[in-house]
Amino acid sequence: MILRIEDTDQTRFVPGAEQYIIDALTWAGITIDEGVGVGGPHAPYRQSERKDLYQQYAQQLLRDGHAYYAFDTEADLEAMRSRLRHDNIQQYGIATRGQMKNSLTLPADEVTRRLAAGEPYVVRIKIPEGEKVIVSDLIRGEVIVNSSQLDDKVLMKSDGMPTYHLANVVDDYLMNISHVIRGEEWLPSAPLHVLLYRFLGWEAFMPQFAHLPLLLKPDGHGKLSKRDADKMGFPIFPLTWKDPVTGEEAVGYREAGYLPEALVNFLAFLGWNPGTEQELFSMEQLIEAFSLERISKAGARFDIQKAQWYNQHYLRAKPLPELSAIAKKELMNAGLLVDDAALPEIVQLLRDRVTFLHEFAGQARFLFEAPARYDEQVIARKWDAHAVKFLMAYADRIQRLSTLSAAEAKALLEDTCNALAVKPGQVLQALRVAITGAGTGPDLMLTIQILGGTEVAARIMRAVEQIKVVA
Repeated sequence: MILRIEDTDQTRFVPGAEQYIIDALTWAGITIDEGVGVGGPHAPYRQSERKDLYQQYAQQLLRDGHAYYAFDTEADLEAMRSRLRHDNIQQYGIATRGQMKNSLTLPADEVTRRLAAGEPYVVRIKIPEGEKVIVSDLIRGEVIVNSSQLDDKVLMKSDGMPTYHLANVVDDYLMNISHVIRGEEWLPSAPLHVLLYRFLGWEAFMPQFAHLPLLLKPDGHGKLSKRDADKMGFPIFPLTWKDPVTGEEAVGYREAGYLPEALVNFLAFLGWNPGTEQELFSMEQLIEAFSLERISKAGARFDIQKAQWYNQHYLRAKPLPELSAIAKKELMNAGLLVDDAALPEIVQLLRDRVTFLHEFAGQARFLFEAPARYDEQVIARKWDAHAVKFLMAYADRIQRLSTLSAAEAKALLEDTCNALAVKPGQVLQALRVAITGAGTGPDLMLTIQILGGTEVAARIMRAVEQIKVVA
């Protein structure tokens, strides 16, 4: 993989964006073989540093009659657009180039004079008339476009920078790129690129094209945009991005709690499927299974719930020591001081109840703080004299055991129920409410094991004092 920075449009240059791209790829686990920050045989990899190289090929196109100088000002171009608007012709090309100020219409000596005087100009491709241009696309098949539908795109701008069209064709050839894979909005530009390969004598080395389907909004209607993501409350950037001009900050997937392997797996399935029922893939498995032939032509619906599903699965699948180290950081950030010895038990208790890393703190808080409130619905249904009698007896027995296992907590529960002739189902929710304050939650016996008998007994007695018995 080559990391090439396409920074030829200096009006859109954003400070910090290059490092952000590198950081995002690193976080996602994508290894760069050569390019910016790595180096390699095709350096430099910033297109702004390859200007002289592109000029060389622009001159070749000019010499061979496949390009021309255009000296038109912005006012000239606007006048052309206004003049031709009623004919629905607004492009600079076959139908209009003969009426404009360029090296096709101006005398040769005047062209030389203008160039020598340093007059601003652009270099435009000269689209041939009446040709069928064939684009072979690996996803969409053969796309045939008549050259009359193409305009004479700018190849070199007045600031000496190339446009995307020339720079990418030159770089793809020089860097031996085998496949050009990009969004379908670039399909209309592909015929122009096919012509450039032919004009430069590289037709035999032209890469294969694959134009990917668009990412659609979650409802499937319309292309997904940053504004849509903001409205719907999910990230659009891999890492949090702060605009250096406005200071506006957009939270990234990393900061929102997504794991990189989950995000990569999710993105891989947007518009592609392996042809099997398997959905969870490691990076190595994706590399092995992926094929362009299984990419769909239809737009891919961006289902953020599916991304969350992936994240939950990858979170659960992490080895307990690794997940414990991550969870510890989240707990400490929330001001919860955890004993390292108890940490694996806490993570084991909660791992199936969290979708994101930052949820560990919220889910674990009841283990560090006795409940201040109690589930009123459970109290109304389950908190009666029988329940209180059981709770008092269970607290009396368990307080003698500062440490105990989940199995021992369960055996003690059953013994107490047998002694009082009550069924566990009659008192279990009352016990949970007394210990955690909630009517539902993770494994109660494992919770008791983590808290210890002394703390559990204290919580039960506190709940009995605070909650009135329902008659």
